[in-house]
Amino acid sequence: MDECFKIVVTEDDLSDGKVIQLLEQHRQEMLRHSPPEHVHALDVNQLRGPQMTFWSAWICDGYIREFAGCGGLKDLGNGHAELKSMKTNQNHLRKGVAQALLTQIITSARDSMGVTRISLETGTQQVFRAARELYQRNGFEQCEPFGDYPDVDISVCMTKQLQD
Repeated sequence: MDECFKIVVTEDDLSDGKVIQLLEQHRQEMLRHSPPEHVHALDVNQLRGPQMTFWSAWICDGYIREFAGCGGLKDLGNGHAELKSMKTNQNHLRKGVAQALLTQIITSARDSMGVTRISLETGTQQVFRAARELYQRNGFEQCEPFGDYPDVDISVCMTKQLQD
């Protein structure tokens, strides 16, 4: 990639077929690695819900713009939000897409959405290791299950305080 390469993260209305396709792929991958009752990935209609804000990441290289990943934030009330559906397109792994998305989501949550804490749930299996490490590098710490998440061996909840 040349010096014009950049990752652009924008709020998304979930109307682009590429975004929808990646989200469906994400749900299918979750079903391959977890029992159905422990798959908490939201479908597109749920991600369009009133408590949701959604972002997509695009790699811009000169005049070429490629969809690279996505992520959402669900307002749980009282300054608490949940990170949902973070996914990087297979063609853009290890290019900084997930970090760019997470940075934008945290910044937007803290600076313009009144969020003081972000939590998430992810798997404990090896396939989720890179995600867990990304969250840890960004200040997320393991916590007790929140919301309706059960306390099970294949799941881990993490949280990050944004403001005191």
